[in-house]
Amino acid sequence: MKKSAAVFLSVAVAAGAFSVCGAQAAQDEAAVPSGLQTQAALYVHAVTGAQDGEAWQMWQSVHDESFYEANTSEKYFFLPSAADGERLEIYNAFDGSVTLGGVTIPAGETKTVPYSTDESCTVTAQGRTYTLKYMRSSAEAAVYVNQADADGSGTDLMTYLNADKSRSSVATGAIVSPDGTIDNTAVKKIKGRGNTSWDKPKKGYNITYDKKVSVGGMAKNKKYSLLPNYQDDSLARNRILYDLSDAVGMPYASDSRFVDFYVNGYYWGVYQMVEKVEEGSLVTDISGDEYLNADGTVNAEFPFIAEVDASAGGDDYYVTCDGGVKVTIKAPEIDPGEAGYNEVKEAVRTRFNTLLSTCRTATRRTTTSIAGLIDLDSAAKLYLINELGKNWDSGVSSTFFTYKQDANGDWKFFGSPVWDYDNSLGNANGVARDLQDMGVSDYTAYTGWWCRYKGKSSRETMSYNIINNLARNKEVQATATRVWFENFMPALRHFAGTTDNAAVGGELYSSEQYFALLRDSADMNYTSGWLLNTGSWIASRNPMRRASFDFYTGAYTTGVNKRYTQTYTGMYNYASDWLLNRAAWLSNEMYADYTGSKVAHDVDRDGAFTVGDITLVQRYLAEFCDLTALQQELADANGAGVNISDVTSLQRIMADMEN
Repeated sequence: MKKSAAVFLSVAVAAGAFSVCGAQAAQDEAAVPSGLQTQAALYVHAVTGAQDGEAWQMWQSVHDESFYEANTSEKYFFLPSAADGERLEIYNAFDGSVTLGGVTIPAGETKTVPYSTDESCTVTAQGRTYTLKYMRSSAEAAVYVNQADADGSGTDLMTYLNADKSRSSVATGAIVSPDGTIDNTAVKKIKGRGNTSWDKPKKGYNITYDKKVSVGGMAKNKKYSLLPNYQDDSLARNRILYDLSDAVGMPYASDSRFVDFYVNGYYWGVYQMVEKVEEGSLVTDISGDEYLNADGTVNAEFPFIAEVDASAGGDDYYVTCDGGVKVTIKAPEIDPGEAGYNEVKEAVRTRFNTLLSTCRTATRRTTTSIAGLIDLDSAAKLYLINELGKNWDSGVSSTFFTYKQDANGDWKFFGSPVWDYDNSLGNANGVARDLQDMGVSDYTAYTGWWCRYKGKSSRETMSYNIINNLARNKEVQATATRVWFENFMPALRHFAGTTDNAAVGGELYSSEQYFALLRDSADMNYTSGWLLNTGSWIASRNPMRRASFDFYTGAYTTGVNKRYTQTYTGMYNYASDWLLNRAAWLSNEMYADYTGSKVAHDVDRDGAFTVGDITLVQRYLAEFCDLTALQQELADANGAGVNISDVTSLQRIMADMEN
């Protein structure tokens, strides 16, 4: 049975249905849906006992990616993490009474019903038998958006939005935290987002609230992006690399949370709700109006956010730079006809062309320095994020730079924020002819360099791809080697669970923690109808040899092949293992060029393990000084975070009483 976007929310069950569940239902009165238009169905509230009309979800059947229902006799409640583990408030939107376990729920009323995710209810309606199953999420929040009349002609929100990315609508809704807290701040605007991803059945959206709100504990903001991560079967690549960029000290790393997304009572799957790249909130240094003088003229220098984006066009505020490189101006946001519209475009074009031209020259002449144009630390980290992930879009799209003054007052580009890494970490096959032209034959493998080839034909020496130029720049390479071992590797060992590093733990979780946040949510997402295998673009999950690298000895080893099942667990493990295996390979490749200390427990980084290192740890524990991520790792003799027992262990190691 075909369910188009306009009608698949309908429940084709006759009024007055009778259902039978094994457990006895309670008789408590509760809230009813008021923020959404109900249909003939059963509805469940996100939070038992809450007097709220927005956070309601109706039962639904599994659909395919064209929204054909796979089995109309089987219904699901896809519950958020806030749902009570034993009791649910179920609302009867049928015209007649519904009986659950011998307790009658009159039409238009709500009763509290015991349930278990390990059991199902048998439902009978007009001689037809249904099965009602329950699944419960592990996500960090749930987002409900309700609008039954998005165009004033009775069109439901998703039908209206998904027909045209330029469309937008107001809405009501709820943000529900796992502890049951409900925020009913209205939605000022929701519209589609994405370039190639917009053509996929599970789409992304930008959402603006009437006032600043917190989602899953994030700092309050008005504007967020809802990423579907449709092409990433692990659902985690964007989140992990965003958090990693934060952990290694990249400026303006977007915070995000995994959320369950419901629209007009329908479950759309697990999404990643992300701080939107914009001035003021994420990029706090820029307010967006610094480009104008008091007399309305444009300043000689002003901060801006620019995105290299090959797909820019239409109504985008962008410029075309040398080599046909398109650069979208994300801030300041200026409409045609406003003061400074053309002057700002020309200023951005001039400055980016200067950066690109100088980077291109520096790949030929090593005496040419780019340090006066771009912050080397953030440039190296931006390059490394793309190299680590073998990001297909590296330097082509979603490559952001922020232009501003550095600590000395000099105007420079900073490589950040990071964005859009679903086609990374061994996730995309690429286009065969493009890879052949670049001279790359191992793109999906965790071995092999990538950024120095991306965007450049093997027959040419030059490229207009900015990340390609940074990858081949001697200044960036030298900086990248340092930040790799002193910033990236401590964070990645924390991600692997090898260490518990407080210096990065506030920004980056362990692989097991990300999996725990996603496991149940992913099961709901894929059970509801989205596919684990999203087409020929996605690389096959072939067996992979586990690689490891020892920072102190420089030993690089590989083990036996590990196989991955076509399940969510298998796909997540593939992404996580690919990341750590590539990190080991990159460490092996850069190790000889790293000039910092490679001595175990050398906390003060002077090249030797002495009593001075133990004293430094004591000073840190007494809060007289700070330690970097690498220093904390070197101080952590027990692998459980730096604490007083490490001082004793380090003393015993120095006395040759421990290894």
